[in-house]
Amino acid sequence: MERMPGLDAAFLYFETPTMHMHVSGVMVMDPSTIEGGTYTFDWVLDQVNRRIVPQPEFRKIPVRVPFNLHRPVWAEDPNFDLRRHVKRIGCPAPGGPQELAEVANEILSIPLDRNKPLWEMWVVEGLENGHVALVAKMHHATIDGVTGANMMVHLFDFEPGAQAPPEPQLPEPEQLPSDLDLVGHAISSRLRTPFRLVRTLRETGEVALNIARRRLGGGEGMPAPFSAPRTSFNGAITSRRAISFVNLSLDEVKEVKKALDVTVNDVVLAVCGGALLRYLEENGETLDKPLTSAIPISTHGESDGPGTNQVSAMFASLATDIDDPVERVREINKVSRAAKDEHSAIGANFLQNWGEFTGPNIGLAMRLYSRMGLAERHAPIHNLVISNVPGPPFPLYFGGAKLVSLNPLGPIMDGAGLNITVLSYLDSVGFGIVACPKAVSDVWRLAGHIPDAFDELKKAASAT
Repeated sequence: MERMPGLDAAFLYFETPTMHMHVSGVMVMDPSTIEGGTYTFDWVLDQVNRRIVPQPEFRKIPVRVPFNLHRPVWAEDPNFDLRRHVKRIGCPAPGGPQELAEVANEILSIPLDRNKPLWEMWVVEGLENGHVALVAKMHHATIDGVTGANMMVHLFDFEPGAQAPPEPQLPEPEQLPSDLDLVGHAISSRLRTPFRLVRTLRETGEVALNIARRRLGGGEGMPAPFSAPRTSFNGAITSRRAISFVNLSLDEVKEVKKALDVTVNDVVLAVCGGALLRYLEENGETLDKPLTSAIPISTHGESDGPGTNQVSAMFASLATDIDDPVERVREINKVSRAAKDEHSAIGANFLQNWGEFTGPNIGLAMRLYSRMGLAERHAPIHNLVISNVPGPPFPLYFGGAKLVSLNPLGPIMDGAGLNITVLSYLDSVGFGIVACPKAVSDVWRLAGHIPDAFDELKKAASAT
């Protein structure tokens, strides 16, 4: 029995019937590189059993404490069954990216069942070129961007002929904790809460003072919450999801980065901003202020807080009020550097410290907020989420099957019904777009604007 850390538990509490807190990925593989070239669903089951099941986090379920006295605990699932997690489905002909996305839409539109470990893996068969896809989803309570990338170490090999891990010898699962155990553990944990609260309040006051001094001294910082313009993707969302993906050349992205002396992330933000401008203009929407993105930031190696989610966040302007693409990316670079400086002043532990005081009642508040459509009634906190995670520059293999493409997919929320998650693999930068169809009517049209916006930036950068 292990108490769920506050920030991890918050992702459980924030989940509503329309706001699903799972993160996902679409991984397309070429089975022709398997020794013998033979693919079967049982082969996939065997690979997952050897590679994923031995990891304890894939066999644990969240157990609610009676009367919601404290956060849930993680406990071993006594009824773990791999076939409840790994499933197969066919892709409609001709099995291209859009047909694969339609299948993934259905998978992502269903929340994970909390009565079993919080992950699923769908094997999508019938893709073009004989390819097979894995559509994986895990609850955010169990994974963040860095741990998701690290999970690939367990799932994939670095060479096609690597020896498969041995058949796992799992420990005999224990019985789930009794209500008496859960209540006793919760009460003892609660007794320590007041002391942590006093310390967190003191540290928060120091953070606020540091930021105020910085701003009064003329220092720039991140855009303020609720200062974003309202767009069609800033409102209440439904339970439905629509996804699309597109890839850019990593070498070309790095060429633009080098030519303009900015970061890869600056280029990604500028490209997303340019694509969104095109999309909104086609919809007849005009902006009176630049778009603002929330950007998750990994605090692995910096934070000393508990839990899987070692993450914080900052706001960044997409400088969509600037027409020139080169000036736009330079403005993004300047504002992002100031935002990072301000984020450093806040500290890596800020979200995790306050996460320790979140409780189940916040879930009731989130469901009420969602049910009443309150996201429609106030200024957007931010417009969308853009996350950029570096991936492996070398090929990966799943039991000998080469990983052809990898596109990550993040969650969306009321008030920000669009998420763009970016991950590099081999020589590509993969963009995974997730949206509520009510918020973004044509995710493939938006995806098509990403290479257009990049071509415009690349051409302008070469002329500088």
